[in-house]
Amino acid sequence: MRWALVKVCLAVTTMVVVAFAVPLGLVIKEMARDRAFSNAEREAAVVVPALSITTDRDQLERVVASAGSDDGMAVHIPAADGRQALDLGRRRVTAADIAAVRELGRASTAEVPGGSALLQPVALSFGTVVIEVYVPESEVSNGVGTAWAVLAAVGAALVVGSVAVADRLGVRMVRPAQRLAEGAHELGEGKLGSRVPEDGPNELRLAAVAFNSMADQVVQLLANERELAADLSHRLRTPLTVLRLNAASLGGSPAAEQTRAAVAQLEREVDTIIRTAREAKPQTAAAGPGAGCDAAEVVRERMAFWSALAEDEGRKVRVAGADRPVRIPVARADLVAALDALLGNVFRHTPEGTAFAVDLHNGEDAAIVLVSDAGPGIPDPGAAMARGRGSGSAGSTGLGLDIVRRLAESTGGDVRIGSSVLGGTEVRIWIQLDGREPERRGHRGAVRRRRQGRRAVTFNRSRSLP
Repeated sequence: MRWALVKVCLAVTTMVVVAFAVPLGLVIKEMARDRAFSNAEREAAVVVPALSITTDRDQLERVVASAGSDDGMAVHIPAADGRQALDLGRRRVTAADIAAVRELGRASTAEVPGGSALLQPVALSFGTVVIEVYVPESEVSNGVGTAWAVLAAVGAALVVGSVAVADRLGVRMVRPAQRLAEGAHELGEGKLGSRVPEDGPNELRLAAVAFNSMADQVVQLLANERELAADLSHRLRTPLTVLRLNAASLGGSPAAEQTRAAVAQLEREVDTIIRTAREAKPQTAAAGPGAGCDAAEVVRERMAFWSALAEDEGRKVRVAGADRPVRIPVARADLVAALDALLGNVFRHTPEGTAFAVDLHNGEDAAIVLVSDAGPGIPDPGAAMARGRGSGSAGSTGLGLDIVRRLAESTGGDVRIGSSVLGGTEVRIWIQLDGREPERRGHRGAVRRRRQGRRAVTFNRSRSLP
């Protein structure tokens, strides 16, 4: 906006300067020409009285010499009374030009080498005498160059001044807009305390007031949401306490131990929700340097947990790539929640006896977790990734896939849903290892996602259930 204002002001001022300076320069040029010929007319008028008194050559030469240089003035006397025509001084015009002036009886100008000549006729008793006054080109243009230079300097000063004023006005308008854009960007990054000064032009001031009001509303809505989440989570403590007491009386069977472990984990998750809501911290955040967990260890642990239920339902299970450590910048609890959400979906939305597999691949810049099954698949993967919509089947809310998506995007990765080699659904979690921001726009982001997709598909096709 600032440069647009400067360009508009520059164009307008330039047009105004040209519109006034060019005609004024032409007027000055014409005035200089008129001045030069006026001086020539005055020089010619000095000779007229002498011509009315005498036509003697010697006397006229002295008069011409006193009026001007012999080289700049000439007197052409016609022949009369048996006297031949007399030319005093240097003649520059042609005989035809002199004859034309005598015939017309009025002053005229003629172009001659190096300038112009003023031909002034004087009617006497014996005929018409023509006085020729030479006007050099330097005298006609005397002062014109200086005038044009002055006009150019004044025009340049006006243009520079107008640009400087437009720039200052542009800064006054652009600076509040920049602060508004920066505030919106900071608010989008989660800096809820971001506010903008309510100054500048009236329109931008009203926009700043509206932005600050919106930010206050967002903060209030988030605070209300956190309080609601904490209150609802706190209400789960009573049924959890009953479940824990009932699980304690189940004995020492493996199923009882798993039930008690699940209840304990559920209590921890509820405590985490309450604590996170009260502290206003996101549940999934990018881990700092040295933080994270071993993805292979988490995969082995969760598959050991779900394998018992898979054995009861007659499901074939395969784990690949979890025999070597794979360090990822994700908190252990977050990866556990994501894997449990995906494996829980397998058990919830596929028939008993459906096989499933978990593959872990460690690349140079990313780790890939593939959870695939041999179930009926997801008809609309795009809708399934939308928070709160789910796959469309009964009991599906889509929140589990949203947990997985937020975990991947916190590292700069993403989540894709496709068809697996088992014939069902494949969920691919791409976890970026270098902590870069996800490239969601532009050519480079699209190329990177296509390359990631090809690498994931190639890896997936190289594996199959035993």
